[in-house]
Amino acid sequence: MANYSEFILGSALVGLIALLFAGYLIRKVMQQGAGNEVVAGIGLAIQEGAMAFLKREYRVIAIFVVIISLIITFFIDYDVLGKIGSSRSIPSTAISYLIGAFGSGLCGFIGMNIAVRANTRTTAAAALGLNQGLRVAFNSGSVMGITVVGIGILGIALLYWVFRDASIVAGFGFGASSIALFARVGGGIYTKAADVGADLVGKVEQNIPEDDPRNPATIADNVGDNVGDVAGMGADLFESYVGSIIAAIALGATATVFGAASNDSFDSARFVLPLIVASLGIIAAILGTFVVRTSENASMGKLLWALRTGIYFAGALVLLGTLATVVLLELDIRLFWVVLVGLVVGQIIGSATEYYTAYEYGPTKKLSEQALTGPATIIMGGIGLGMFSTLIPLLAVVVGIWIADSLAGVYGISLAAVGMLSTLGITLATDAYGPVADNAGGIAEQAGLSPEVRERTDALDALGNTTAATGKGFAIGSAVLTSLALMVAYSQVTNITALDLIQPKVLIGLLIGSLLPFVFSSLTMQAVGRAANEMIEEVRRQFREIPGILKGTGRPDYARAVDISTQGAIKEMIVPGLIAIIAPVAVGAIMGAEALGGLLIGSIATGFLLAVTMANAGGAWDNAKKYIELGNHGGKGSDPHHAAVVGDTVGDPFKDTSGPALNILIKLMAIVSLVFGPLFV
Repeated sequence: MANYSEFILGSALVGLIALLFAGYLIRKVMQQGAGNEVVAGIGLAIQEGAMAFLKREYRVIAIFVVIISLIITFFIDYDVLGKIGSSRSIPSTAISYLIGAFGSGLCGFIGMNIAVRANTRTTAAAALGLNQGLRVAFNSGSVMGITVVGIGILGIALLYWVFRDASIVAGFGFGASSIALFARVGGGIYTKAADVGADLVGKVEQNIPEDDPRNPATIADNVGDNVGDVAGMGADLFESYVGSIIAAIALGATATVFGAASNDSFDSARFVLPLIVASLGIIAAILGTFVVRTSENASMGKLLWALRTGIYFAGALVLLGTLATVVLLELDIRLFWVVLVGLVVGQIIGSATEYYTAYEYGPTKKLSEQALTGPATIIMGGIGLGMFSTLIPLLAVVVGIWIADSLAGVYGISLAAVGMLSTLGITLATDAYGPVADNAGGIAEQAGLSPEVRERTDALDALGNTTAATGKGFAIGSAVLTSLALMVAYSQVTNITALDLIQPKVLIGLLIGSLLPFVFSSLTMQAVGRAANEMIEEVRRQFREIPGILKGTGRPDYARAVDISTQGAIKEMIVPGLIAIIAPVAVGAIMGAEALGGLLIGSIATGFLLAVTMANAGGAWDNAKKYIELGNHGGKGSDPHHAAVVGDTVGDPFKDTSGPALNILIKLMAIVSLVFGPLFV
């Protein structure tokens, strides 16, 4: 085949093209008018709150990043313990780590920066028509998606080109994971503290509508949609994207060094194929954004298919491009089928998530009926639904792993993960679209715009809820495959050929790993509870002490509510974030590489099932509430509606904090193990 170096540089070029296209989309979004003075003012408040949070969060994370980079420098690059057997002249792994952290942070900043500007523009565009509103919101989401894949592949390609060592580039994935965890946890705590406070006091106690400008937590809630579901989700999938490519490349070559002396020790074809597939996916995602269109007065089904069309179109292009690559480079045709397996598994998980969470289908409709008998029954029903919903995603992943391994061994598993994430540029766009549409609806309500505008933004918002749910399912599935691939790469760097479960250390590691997702979820949920309590008390205080709020003559102190959520999120994200790094390092240092391997297996198994349960239960509770609000079972203000609001409130940290953060937990522990693994041999 051609020199693999050419393909690496070609991948870097595709990354640059992606960033240029993201710039083009930003220009298109900003060309749209921001609406009248009231709309623009609300948007400015959301923008200022979101940026204030991101700056404070990044300052805290920066301290952590510096400390970790120093640890990597001394223990990995300079090998002060003499465990690795070689010392580098420069701290190359630490440099790679810093670049990964910076890239992840940059993705979050760019994505959220455009999202908080696109919300008012979506509102203004919705006044002109449904398709216009859809295009603005989707273009904003596409900026997030295209930026993530562009920075991801550009960073990986250039680092491989410079350092020519897979173990060094693993640091890039570690840096991405570090930022992702804090961004997801911090953003999730922020958004749910605000959401719970707004719902319980505003909707339940005061019986005022959602997004009512009289609610002091409204702006904080709008800000939370962006910091959690745009910046947090973007960082989450950036981590999955780079992690899958790094693992596949590392497994594709039996030697980690580019210039391996023996042809038998380095398979250049398998080495560059993940980069080729990822590059094809970026081009396909860019082209897919142009086919997303809808008609005026489109139903939910048509709106959903408008987004699906773009995803399916991109997936088809990836498959055609992969097939052509395999044929032209005379590779094994089985590698094409592996990529197909990854794409299919991703779609199955997304479709299963949609089935269990969308109110168009039976499970959520039946869940809404349980609100007729009160909050207790709808909560029990939601937990049961979430648990049962793990069946299809687990079987899809199991069958996918089995087929991929049968076709191409452990390399096939990692390549399947790359295939699943190849269309991330447009898949993430449909997810990041949701918060923008949600904000647009809230802004329309707060600005008192015409019912027609609100109907259009509500339609876009309902679509966003569905795409957000499927996006979470997709993120969870990709996390499992990526973590498995990283774990296999870990076994290679530590020379582990098998894990004996009868061996006490391995069993202990497995049990600890199985425990960690539960401890992590407990910490994040309690963090939301504490932050929400502060918000609830603040909203109640404002209703008591500020005259005329409920009559609309007094102005709530939105800034105070935003500050409470910010402080709570920053404070509460530290401990859960540290667990993901300290736990694998401690187990590896105390009990060795085999015990750490057991920990990874246990965390992947329980983390996957718990994440699916929490995400789908939360999504079902949310949409059961919305189904009732459409006029079913008594509609808004009825006792079933109040019960559904309680269920939705319980589900908020399930689906937006603890559940999504588990994706990052299992991936981060895997990449930490890969980077520090040689120390535990």
